[in-house]
Amino acid sequence: MAEQAIIKLRNADVYQRNFLVLNEVDFEMQAGEFAYLIGKTGSGKSSLLKILYGDLPLQSGEGTVAGIDLVNLTTSRIPHLRRKLGIVFQDFQLLTDRTIEKNLQFVLKATGWKTRSEIDHRIDQVLDSVNMATKKHKMPHQLSGGEQQRVAIARALLNHPELILADEPTGNLDPETSHEIMTLIRRLSAENNMAVLMATHDYSLIRKFPSKTFRCENAKVVIAESQALFINS
Repeated sequence: MAEQAIIKLRNADVYQRNFLVLNEVDFEMQAGEFAYLIGKTGSGKSSLLKILYGDLPLQSGEGTVAGIDLVNLTTSRIPHLRRKLGIVFQDFQLLTDRTIEKNLQFVLKATGWKTRSEIDHRIDQVLDSVNMATKKHKMPHQLSGGEQQRVAIARALLNHPELILADEPTGNLDPETSHEIMTLIRRLSAENNMAVLMATHDYSLIRKFPSKTFRCENAKVVIAESQALFINS
């Protein structure tokens, strides 16, 4: 039996405020696969990610993410979808009024975890996996940008996601730190058989960490040809 795709869109139209951003999208990723999503500003990268994590409705076509039907995705089902995903943003989106540990506790409690010992153990696990085990009592402002992004990645891992959606996760980081974060994401993807779709403008990272690359252009999503990957980008 063929393995079920972790992401599958067929003939999907992506709208942003009633404006058609992407047209007749056919897009598929398998479990454990790593891929980039590139394209000029305004080409539809973020809108596509929002469709995948339920922030925008899929108004036409077909689509599933981690086995969940996007077409019939009700508001009450969005939390169920997001428990199967990890989402990493460019600006970290940590709660600034509480420690790293309490940031992660907040997510676990919000997604149904009840037992204090299990919550504490899972927090220790994910922080250790991103080399931040000694920082859990720090406040976000006490951490560097790279450290904050490591915590954001740890937060994305909390519910054992099948898929990470990363929207410009290195966009606010210097080149050396970006390289460290990419190394971390690739390692976690491989170790956990976890698919990752990463939107990026940083083509130097794609050169250093080559992988399948999708490009948003002319209202379509296409597989970028390697020899033309960096032309007119």
